[in-house]
Amino acid sequence: MSKSDDKDKALRESGTFNRHALAVKDLLFLEVAFFDAADLVQVKYEMLRRVKHDAWSVSRAADCFGFSRPTYYAARRALDVGGLWGLVPGRRGPRGAFKLTADLVEFLEGRLAEDPHLTWVDLVGELDKHVGLRVHPRTIKRRLEGRQKNDDRYR
Repeated sequence: MSKSDDKDKALRESGTFNRHALAVKDLLFLEVAFFDAADLVQVKYEMLRRVKHDAWSVSRAADCFGFSRPTYYAARRALDVGGLWGLVPGRRGPRGAFKLTADLVEFLEGRLAEDPHLTWVDLVGELDKHVGLRVHPRTIKRRLEGRQKNDDRYR
């Protein structure tokens, strides 16, 4: 594995690999070995620097670095709020169970304790009847399996 492959692997693992590296047209990234278009944080930082210090327009910088104008503004906000770490992408997707609160999980566990023969679909009905909330049976299954991994009922 080459040094470049190692760096690409590290960038992918950290979530900072720029999937649109070929869209970067800035001369620094095309001519200077230090600059790596695959490094998302470096590309965003240089885009922001071009506007702030080199007086480029936002449109020109965004286009030259392979981003949209809204992405530029989001990156600028992220840098202002979080410093350089703000440019590191956060974890993608939901940040946890957004429908099944701890109280609802406790309710579902209580129902299962009362009647161990309830299915996931039955629990959907129980939840709907209890609070008027409809969730997919798999959502309940995943949430309860995460809480009770060693209980055979949840396998």
